[in-house]
Amino acid sequence: MEALKKLIREVPDYPKPGILFYDITTLLKDGSGFRAVIDGLKDHYRGARVDAVLGIEARGFIFAPALAYALGVGFVPVRKPGKLPAGRVSVTYSLEYGADSLEMHRDAVAPGARVLIVDDLLATGGTAAAVARMVENVGGIVAGIGFVVELTFLGGRAKLPACEVFSLLQYDK
Repeated sequence: MEALKKLIREVPDYPKPGILFYDITTLLKDGSGFRAVIDGLKDHYRGARVDAVLGIEARGFIFAPALAYALGVGFVPVRKPGKLPAGRVSVTYSLEYGADSLEMHRDAVAPGARVLIVDDLLATGGTAAAVARMVENVGGIVAGIGFVVELTFLGGRAKLPACEVFSLLQYDK
């Protein structure tokens, strides 16, 4: 996994001074690195009872469909408001300064379906916790939540105590 970290560009002072941004676009353009990410996620979830992989807009859309394909299950997109054409359910959650919302089709997760939630980054955990609540509100079961990168120093796992959380890469600072 250290080899994968070398493929991630660190951008200081983005998006504001004092923030170190972990840019995964440099990992994505590396074919063997991208393959290693999908294979690492697939290896972790191989054998898990999963009916669908749910990806959170926007960067979750990069990893979740590829993982769904590798696991032989369907993909469910979770989008920003106003992007889905049929009946939707939504969740609103707090951000550092304000609130945000996400939506999925009402019929995307059947009652009792086991769903794996996938996103690129676990930071404070608010987005993933909100999506897990949305899945549970329609009767789905969160089978796990997977991330490519986890910023452990932000404590996002604490917002996901009832979920199995997995991350391929962890940064302590």
